[in-house]
Amino acid sequence: MMAMNYKFDREAVSDAGAFGKVVVLLGGTSSEREVSLKSGDAIYKSLKAQGVDAYKVDPANDLFDLFDVLSEATFDRAFIALHGSGGEDGTMQGALETLNIPYTGSGVLGSALAMDKVRSKQLWKGLELPTPSYAVYARGVSMDEVIGAVNLPVIVKPSGQGSSIGMSIAHDLQSLRTALEEAAKYDAEVLIEQWIQGAEYTVAVLGEQALPLIKLETAREFYDYEAKYLANDTRYICPCGLEVREEEAFQLLALDAFRSLGCQGWGRVDFMVDGQGEPWLLEVNTVPGMTDHSLVPMAAKAAGLSFDNLVWRILETTVAMGDQ
Repeated sequence: MMAMNYKFDREAVSDAGAFGKVVVLLGGTSSEREVSLKSGDAIYKSLKAQGVDAYKVDPANDLFDLFDVLSEATFDRAFIALHGSGGEDGTMQGALETLNIPYTGSGVLGSALAMDKVRSKQLWKGLELPTPSYAVYARGVSMDEVIGAVNLPVIVKPSGQGSSIGMSIAHDLQSLRTALEEAAKYDAEVLIEQWIQGAEYTVAVLGEQALPLIKLETAREFYDYEAKYLANDTRYICPCGLEVREEEAFQLLALDAFRSLGCQGWGRVDFMVDGQGEPWLLEVNTVPGMTDHSLVPMAAKAAGLSFDNLVWRILETTVAMGDQ
C-alpha cells in the first residue's frame, strides 16, 4: 500500500497580529458543555502560545448578555469551540453575523443542516448519496406505528445532539421502545437508522481538502460517548489500512457530503463501510472536538500538521481575501 502525500498551501497569515483580537467561544449550555470546555481551552492555549491576542468567553448566560460582551470588547474574529445546540446549530453563527464578527467553520445554513441528522439524511437521499435507511419518531406520533415500520437492528439517535449523547442500539422491540424514550429526552425528533454491520471511519475536512481517514475500533457495541472521551482501549488506526484508491474515493464522498449541506471551513464526516466494502454516510460534525481524544487533530498530525498548525489554519479561514 502506497503512502498518500498531503500538500498544504502556504499560510495566508504569517503574523499573529493580523488576526487582531480573537475570542474563543467555549462551554455553553448544551449537553456537550464539558467536552466544549476542554476543546476551547486547548485551542485558547495554542493561540496564546503562537502570539495571538486571544480571549475565552463562555456563553453560558443569556444570549443578549453575550451580545453585549462581544460587541463591547470589539473582537475582530471568533473561534467557535461550542459543541451541540446553541453553538453548532447556526444560532451562534447567526449572532456573530449580526455583530459582523468573522468566525470559524460553517455558516448558519450549513451548521443548522449538519446538526439536524434527519434533514441531513433527507438531503443526502435526494442527492442519491449513500446513507442508511431510516425512520423518524417525533413527540405526538404513535410510537407503536413507528416501531412497526422499522427492521431491526437499528441505532437510535436524538436528531440534534452530538458526541453520541442519547444514542443506543436496539436489537428487539423492547430495547427499541426504551431507546426511543431515552433519545426523546434530548430532542423532539429522533432518528431511527438501520444498523450497518461493518467498520467505522471518519474523514476530517480542512478547507477544501480531506485529511487521512481514521478507522475507529472499540470494544463497546458502538463508538459511544464513553468510547470517544473516557475509554483508554479505543483504537484509532491511521493510516487506516485501505488501499490508496479506495481511501481517495471515500475522501471524495466525504467532501461531497460535506459540501452538499453547505458546510465550509473545517469539520468531520463519519461513515460506515459494510461487509461488501460499500460506504454509508452517518453525519457531519461542523465543530468537531479538539481534545486529547479528538479525531481531527489525529488526522492533521498524520497529514503533517501539528496541533498548533491545525488551530492556526482553522483560524485563517476567517480571514477573507484582502482582509490583511
